[in-house]
Amino acid sequence: MSLRSKHRTALVATVATVALALTGCSSGSSASGPADVDPDGDIVPREISWLLSRPADGGVITAMQQIADEYAESHEGFSLNLITTPDRPSYLQKYETLAAANKLPELFDTDATPFAQKLADSDRMIDVGALLDDLNLTDTYRDAALNYQRFPDGSLYMVPFEYSSEYFWYNTEMFDEAGIEIPETLDDFPAMCEALREQGVTPIALNGQDRWPLERYMAFYPFREAGPEYVQNLATGNASFSDPAGQHAAQWLYDLGQAGCFQKGFSSTGYADAQALFTSGKAAVYNVGTWELSNLATDALDEGVRDDVDFFTLPTIDGAVTADDEFVTTSGIGMAINAKTYDPLVRGFIEFALTRYPEIYASSGALAPTKTPEVTIPDNATDLYTKAVDQAENVGEKIAVPWDTQLDPTTNTRLQQELTLLVQGESTPEQFIATMDKTLSENLDG
Repeated sequence: MSLRSKHRTALVATVATVALALTGCSSGSSASGPADVDPDGDIVPREISWLLSRPADGGVITAMQQIADEYAESHEGFSLNLITTPDRPSYLQKYETLAAANKLPELFDTDATPFAQKLADSDRMIDVGALLDDLNLTDTYRDAALNYQRFPDGSLYMVPFEYSSEYFWYNTEMFDEAGIEIPETLDDFPAMCEALREQGVTPIALNGQDRWPLERYMAFYPFREAGPEYVQNLATGNASFSDPAGQHAAQWLYDLGQAGCFQKGFSSTGYADAQALFTSGKAAVYNVGTWELSNLATDALDEGVRDDVDFFTLPTIDGAVTADDEFVTTSGIGMAINAKTYDPLVRGFIEFALTRYPEIYASSGALAPTKTPEVTIPDNATDLYTKAVDQAENVGEKIAVPWDTQLDPTTNTRLQQELTLLVQGESTPEQFIATMDKTLSENLDG
């Protein structure tokens, strides 16, 4: 067995015996605070753990496994224990429970949520902005990738490992048969849906089961009307759902429901089934990011629709405060570094990993969070693959941040529930706004 193969066995993903796996003990000199990104002391190899919420066979884990193997070759005794929980709700419960017990491992996944902000404010996370500066890596990252990870005050405590732009993928043949063009504004969506319904097809495929895709739609109108600051102000109590941006968003979502934009039973449709509606030619539009390029822009796509698929970016509105090239651009869930267990080994591994990662990740055909290297376009890619990558390389500064990373958990859960009722016509925009403002007010300090 090769040395690399031996170290591969140490790279295990486990969800059992969490308390033992996450002891977080350190044998080197630890940092004295979040800004002490270059602690004194020797690198003493040991196992470190990463609590993560990513697909076990996804590009991020695959790349980091390879990198950890390489690091172990020159640091005998080092291993990376990957503790995976791809199911996001289960992950969040585990993450918050371990945080409350002060048992978070050396590395852990988190969005820039209010909960994560509290950890950072309690000096429990390394200042990633300071670390990247110290490693001379800040300028290698895409601004959009770093900005997605920032807290509302601009501070940076998470490392991005992905980069994606979200588009509206659509079936050109269905649009032609319905006699419609790409919607110029969000207000054109109801008429688009009605025209497609008349042709007997589902206008928009939606993964309603996971709830966040419908919440994306809630974010669109306010982003165009009031910019990304609106949801940040909601989260701090400096805005309300009864503000014009919130009212218009609620009315727009209600109108989408009344126009039959989404498939019947959308609230119980999962991710794979929603995508299948579009890729099998049963739905005309599907909103998803470039992380699905391998399924939407290669010969893996059903040849019956392959030549009829294209995409458009988030339409504008009259009087928009954001530009056409500004829309949902994400860098996925970030990785935080535990300040309590940070030592020369953790720093050394992070430096090695962040230097090697972009090349390995981009070679898989995915967009890296850094400006280079270029994406390796797969041999089986269609022309749409390159078009989508080029679009992602040319985006504006403002980001339509997903709301589930901004609002407190209770308000976010209630919002997702109420959005389904609103779109189904079981509540009115007025009822929706009253309920959400009450919920927001009750949980501002939660």
